[in-house]
Amino acid sequence: MHDLIVIWMEWVKAWEYLGVIILMAMESSIIPVPSEVVVPPAAILAAMPGSNMNFWGVVIAGTVGSYVGSVIMYYTALWAGRPFIYKFGKYFFMPKHKVEKAEEFMRTYATGGIFFSRFLPVIRHLISIPAGMARVNFLKFSISTITGSAIWCWVLAWFGDKVGRNNPALLDSPEELIAAIKAESHLIVLGVLLLIVLYAIMKYMTRPKNKPQDSADKAE
Repeated sequence: MHDLIVIWMEWVKAWEYLGVIILMAMESSIIPVPSEVVVPPAAILAAMPGSNMNFWGVVIAGTVGSYVGSVIMYYTALWAGRPFIYKFGKYFFMPKHKVEKAEEFMRTYATGGIFFSRFLPVIRHLISIPAGMARVNFLKFSISTITGSAIWCWVLAWFGDKVGRNNPALLDSPEELIAAIKAESHLIVLGVLLLIVLYAIMKYMTRPKNKPQDSADKAE
């Protein structure tokens, strides 16, 4: 894994925005590239004097890549169908139990689940599959994916810029960079989990209630 992380970070250094787009597309598809080794290093590089990149360019590139990868997975699941995904997904880093977990997450939180998933490990790169299998409205899928991805990329870029300015040598130590970013972003993940709980409570409290007459009809 260390060698792969080094290679991915070198792609960001060599290809700049294109490298960010490609790697984030991979991150949102069947290849679980950690977004922590893509956006933060790009933000660190963007902050260096003479860089061809800038902070907002990194955020946009990360968002575009996430959306492209998500759309590919959405249509793959839409066309292939549940039986194919369940049977062959394990050969492409998509074991049945993980897909089912993402599917349950989306069923529970509906379109909001697609948005929230962009902030959560594992669920993040799988959520497009159940969305495609369930034929979620593509416009709603796109809006939720783009919005969630943009916010997550901004968070990673902000932390990358913050951590990198204090210790630019982290670019030479992928493991330390990931550890530093994760340590800084745990509060964000906890905040998202709190929002999910509140969202679930709201959905429960505003759920449609059966009228007495409906119950009587069902009994008949």
